[in-house]
Amino acid sequence: MEHKVIALPKLNNLSPTMESTALKLMEEAGELAQAIGKFRGLSGEKTTLIEEEEVMRMITRELLDVAQTAVSMMYVLEEYYHIDIGIMLEEHIQKLMDKGYLK
Repeated sequence: MEHKVIALPKLNNLSPTMESTALKLMEEAGELAQAIGKFRGLSGEKTTLIEEEEVMRMITRELLDVAQTAVSMMYVLEEYYHIDIGIMLEEHIQKLMDKGYLK
């Protein structure tokens, strides 16, 4: 099973709650969708000619914002709700295997 491992820091200059982080996650996901849609001509706006490499970098930046926010929510779940993310990750991978997404 191939893994993409990414380590993102705990943002130590914020005081996130589950609610504020969930809202931020939706905002960041919307920005990702907007970046993809805009540069694929799906937004209804006139698109400007931008090099594909730059478009992919912009999309990647937005994707990393989504990932950072998701990781921030994991910290909130661990610290305030005593969720063991390691155990939950194992359950998640098992669920993916059960669904046939992983061999």
